[in-house]
Amino acid sequence: MKVAVVDYGSGNLTSASRALVLAAERAGLDAEVRVTADPDYVSRADRIVLPGQGAFADCARGLEAVAGMRQAIERATNAGAPFLGICVGMQLMAERGLEHEITPGFGWIDGEIAEMEATGLRLPQMGWNSLDFVPASHKLLDGLAPGDHVYFVHSYALVRGDPRQAIAITDYGGPVVAVVASGNRAGTQFHVEKSQEVGIRILSNFLRWTP
Repeated sequence: MKVAVVDYGSGNLTSASRALVLAAERAGLDAEVRVTADPDYVSRADRIVLPGQGAFADCARGLEAVAGMRQAIERATNAGAPFLGICVGMQLMAERGLEHEITPGFGWIDGEIAEMEATGLRLPQMGWNSLDFVPASHKLLDGLAPGDHVYFVHSYALVRGDPRQAIAITDYGGPVVAVVASGNRAGTQFHVEKSQEVGIRILSNFLRWTP
């Protein structure tokens, strides 16, 4: 199994790749995990992971700056390769981002990325928070239990989306979309690579996932 961790100058690439290697070992899978800026490798990969941190617009521009990368991700996922976006990588799946300016996303999930309201709470949301979801509702959540904690760092989140695409939520001054899925494309608003055993389990599920 070839797993491409997309390198476009954003995200915890080393942490994400190490977590994926551990997740593959836990799942008993023979996986080649490669951090890459090569669109040809991405287009041939069996799994694609898109990390991201920082501002939506900066990440979108960074991705566009790698010639052919966005098109390679589109081609591979259109052909059925499972995709996982992490943090801003998940946000880029939306129709557009509203952070400082209006920036188009992939448009794979409904909704847009807007600043969280989080009334009375500090932004960014930084730290551990619990997940709420319907058990057995999606393969990515296998082995998890409602109330399991994961690690968030963000000030913007998905709004005006399709509730059917939000497979897990958290609460931070109100409901916040934590995990999305649509077909063979999924994303986590939190950092799976920093979420210890729960994060490794989600990554193992992703590597075994056959949408």
